[in-house]
Formats: sequence, structure tokens, C-alpha cells
Amino acid sequence: MKKVILLLMLLLSTGFVLAESACSLDITLLNQDPYPAIPGEYVKLVFQIDGTDDPACNDITFTLPSKYPVEFNPGESGVRTFKKVDYIRDYGSNILIPYEVRINEDAIDGANPIDIVVQSKGGAKVSKTFNVEVQDIRADFETYISNFDYTTNELTLGILNIEQSDIEALVVRIPKQDNVIIKGANQMIVGDLDSNEYTTADFEAMPSNGEIILELIYSDTINTRRTITKTVTFDSSYFTDRKSNQKSGGVGNYILLGIVLVIIGWIVFRKIKKKKKK
Repeated sequence: MKKVILLLMLLLSTGFVLAESACSLDITLLNQDPYPAIPGEYVKLVFQIDGTDDPACNDITFTLPSKYPVEFNPGESGVRTFKKVDYIRDYGSNILIPYEVRINEDAIDGANPIDIVVQSKGGAKVSKTFNVEVQDIRADFETYISNFDYTTNELTLGILNIEQSDIEALVVRIPKQDNVIIKGANQMIVGDLDSNEYTTADFEAMPSNGEIILELIYSDTINTRRTITKTVTFDSSYFTDRKSNQKSGGVGNYILLGIVLVIIGWIVFRKIKKKKKK
């Protein structure tokens, strides 16, 4: 009986010693840049481990698993190992662990949980969950040719912001290409364009039937400059023999005829006046 009691006391005291000597680390997600992260793009994450000066903490392994919504580039790993001799040499009680990872293209807006695992040599693995804030702030546009006037060579492009994000400083640019010749500036500053808002951009151009490539350059809500390439199709049959063109042409002809009649009348008046003087 005494042996059993002594054995129990020994086990209990060993348990207390182990509990007291367990490595205790505090892990935080110190920074996320950009905030919010954008689906399909890179984000910088900085984790901090505090309490590394604990004598019970030996070599530390920190793991950020490559699973949704986090993606690593091929050949990269989320495992970081820190030898105690290295971080003690720095006389610090914390370790900073930076990552640059891609956010999954299908990551949803809002808080996306990510799990990390930390283990001290000889100790148990400790898991912790953090949230990465994600918001798709990229814009997208519907673009088309809304008008082309053959009398002035004015090409009018229609642009509609079809996403939920407002944008700033939109510039519409028509790069050099075979299907259209631009006279004058090949880009136009449109300005701010809210979600579901429509605007137009006018160019002096000589387009041919077929596709025309456009570049739309804008600033998003975190002031990042972005470029989207769009394609519109020009079909001359939609813009020839239009009533509006005929009407404007008719008015022009009437004005020209009026000017000619005035000149003729003035000449006739001068001749009659000369005859009367004679």
C-alpha cells in the first residue's frame, strides 16, 4: 500500500513539474498588408511569437499550412524553424515571422480563417486560428461603341462600372492597332465612376470593321492603380445612312445655300447700283 501511495505521489509531482516546465508561447497576427486582401493577389502577413525567453522553450517550428484561402508559390513552404541558440543570441523575447502568400481567387468577402501550428522541441503542437480580411475591390466594366459620326469622325465609347466597388481617376486609352487610327490624343480622363454608373469617352478616330482594344486604367479604394483590357467591336453598318446624319447634312446644305444666295444677291445689288449711277 505504501508503495502505491509513493508511486502516486511521484506521478503527481512529475505532472506538476511537467506542467510548470511546459513551453508557453503567445502568437499574434501582427500585420496584414494590404488590408483588406484581394482575391487572386498577394498579401503580406507578419506573425509574432512572444515568450521565447521561457527556459522551457527550445527549438521552435512555426507552420502556416497551404490551404484555403492561403496559396504558396510552387516550391515554397509555410514551415519556419528557429533554433534556440539563434533567437537567444538576439536577446529578444519575441520572433517576427513574415509571409507573402496569394489569396485564393474564390475567397469570400469578410473574415477568412487561417490556422497556424506552433511546436517547441519536445513539446506538444499548439494550433491557433486567425482571420484574414478579404474584399474584392477590383472593378469591371461593360464597354461598347455607342456612336460614330462619319461627318466628324467622332467615336463615342460607352463605359459602365458593373462591380460593387467605386473607382477614381478612370482613364480610357486606345493603344496603337491596325483596326483604328486615332487623330489627336489616344487617351481621355473620365474621372470617378461609382458602382453601376455610366459614362462616355469621345475620340477622333477612323475605325475599320472588327475588334478594337481598349485599356481602362483606374484607382481602387486602397489607391492602387489598376489596368483592365477590354475589346469592343466596330460594325460600320450600324452607323451609315442614319437619319440623324442625313438631317445634320441637310441643315448644313441649307446654310451653305443661304450663304451662296446672299453673295449672289450682293453682287446683283452692286451691279444694279452701278447701272443707276451711269
